[in-house]
Amino acid sequence: MEIRRVTRAEDVHAAGHLFDSPPLPAATARFLADDRHHLLLAYVDGTPAGMVTGVETTHPDKGTEMFLYELGVDEPFRGRGIGPALTAALADLARERGCYGMWVVTDQDNAPARATYRRAGAAPDPTAQEVLTWTFEEAPGP
Repeated sequence: MEIRRVTRAEDVHAAGHLFDSPPLPAATARFLADDRHHLLLAYVDGTPAGMVTGVETTHPDKGTEMFLYELGVDEPFRGRGIGPALTAALADLARERGCYGMWVVTDQDNAPARATYRRAGAAPDPTAQEVLTWTFEEAPGP
């Protein structure tokens, strides 16, 4: 397995099967244009087998941390340690970029994701924060 940071739209689209939906050209270009956005792909024998995305967020009184936005491993490659390896690679990148920490949100009943993150060194937050979301009818333009 090889993990690479992706910076070309062609590579994102070639790994489109790893995302929830096919990558959108405009959103892909915008994502890749921001050096605080990170996409790592895991390749097995040259085939895209998994991906993780991370976004650096900075707050005036806290500094910069990495938000693990999404992790996905193609079904035939699951159970081979790709998810934990991608998560650990993103954590390494976060350290290299000077982040003070990394965080992720997952459902309580998503046992595979929770196990993956723990295998990669994460621990549950004892404060048990609640996640609230806003959904907008139309995404704002660039």
